[in-house]
Formats: sequence, C-alpha cells, structure tokens
Amino acid sequence: MASDGYLLGYDVGSSFVKAALLDSASGAVIASASSPEQEIEILSSKPGWAEQHPSLWWDNVKKVTTMLREKSGADLHDVCAIGISYQMHGLVIIDKNYQVLRPAIIWCDTRAANIGERAFNSLGEQTCFHRLLNSPGNFTASKLKWVMDREPDIYRRINKFMLPGDYIG
Repeated sequence: MASDGYLLGYDVGSSFVKAALLDSASGAVIASASSPEQEIEILSSKPGWAEQHPSLWWDNVKKVTTMLREKSGADLHDVCAIGISYQMHGLVIIDKNYQVLRPAIIWCDTRAANIGERAFNSLGEQTCFHRLLNSPGNFTASKLKWVMDREPDIYRRINKFMLPGDYIG
C-alpha cells in the first residue's frame, strides 16, 4: 500500500475512458489504463447530431478500474480521493428509477444551437458575457429545451438531468 493511499482519476471522453492510479504521497503514477480498444461509438442519425449511450461510459469506467487493479496489484480500498474529468455540455436524462431515458446528446451535437442563439438574443449580450461569461450557444440547457420541444413524452418522464461526469459520479 502507498504510505498515504492512492488517488484515482478518470477522464470520461467521447472517444475513450482513461484512468490513472497515483501514489498520494509522491504523485507517482502507479498504473494507467484506457478503454475501449476502439473509440466509443457516436450515434449520428442526422447531420449535426451526436449521441452516446451513457451505459458505455459506465461499462468502460468499470473496465479501466479492473485494469488498474490488475496492473498495480493495489487494494482499491486504499483510494483516498477520486477525480473525474469529462466531456462538457452533454445531456443525460434519467427517470425516477434512475434509468436513462434516451441516449445522451453529447458536446459536439449541434441540433440545439438555434435554441441557444435565441436564448442569447433574449438574454442579451451584456447578461450573457458579464454574468454567464459566455453565450448559451450549444450548452446543456439548450439541449434540454430541444428534448422538451421535440420529445415531450420523454421530457415528462425526466426526474433528473445531468452532465456526463455527474452520471458517472
């Protein structure tokens, strides 16, 4: 065991899930892993659309965790902190039973860009740049509004919406 335990870091990307196990005292990398061997599939049924099944992220988090344990021989009960970085601006929606209601609309999906543009125009440049520090653009709220407008049956069943890293965490 490391003198003060281990640090475990995950990067949940749209192509791969990567992970590293570090000695918390020295910062030395004990082991690292990446999964899957080929990139995670991005579903694109229409131009500008990009979706992924959140279960694929979770499956690959479990795989890289097993790989780290096998490579390092470490007891993962000695992990004292976990960090997760992830693709931004994705939309994961779940029902009251914590079941995913539809594939996640991920960061590079542009179907809701016009919704973000309308929000920017409605809120105004001053509010967006001085209070929000950005334009709503193609962010998660715009994607949620798209689901509300285009998939009302799914929208009514939403209990929680979250970003990809929140789904994993």
